Amino acid sequence: MEFVHILFLGFAALAVVAAFNVILQRNPIYSAIGLIVVLCSLAALFLTLSAQFIAAMQIIVYTGAIMVLFVFVIMLLNVREEETRIDKQKYLKWLAAPLFLALLAEVMAVVRHVNLTTQPLAGATNGAELGAVENIAQGMFTSYVIPFEAASVLILMAIVGSMLLARREKKEDVERIEKALTRQQEEEKYEEEVAA
Repeated sequence: MEFVHILFLGFAALAVVAAFNVILQRNPIYSAIGLIVVLCSLAALFLTLSAQFIAAMQIIVYTGAIMVLFVFVIMLLNVREEETRIDKQKYLKWLAAPLFLALLAEVMAVVRHVNLTTQPLAGATNGAELGAVENIAQGMFTSYVIPFEAASVLILMAIVGSMLLARREKKEDVERIEKALTRQQEEEKYEEEVAA
């Protein structure tokens, strides 16, 4: 076994362990740190596969920009208040195990039918051109245009979800302020009655 294979297996194991850390942590900041480790491990995996451009984009875009955005959104929302609330949807934890098994079965079915023969990208004549920008753009906007657009829709859904979370927090703030104002008015009336 060559050193590159050992590196690949090591970074793959690190990515899997960090991914479990993302899922199992209750604190969202620790989950975000675990996700950063996963994304850096994936970049290292891309490097072992001689895809330098994709590894650089992985670090710059995902680990740099998107994770900073995630951490910023986590810090904006009041996380401690969310953690102290009682979980009202307790039935969801019973759905987690069957859904995980269904996902595992789906992954196994895909792995069984995957074609293990590697096919070079269109226009790639040697290994040096394999990670070139032209070949990646050719593949991304011809053969893989649907997954590329699906990823953009997924990012759009994440943005809409974060906006809804922020909006919900604002509604709760308004309700809290209204309760405080009514309590203050009741105390003022009581003080007036006592003074009279």
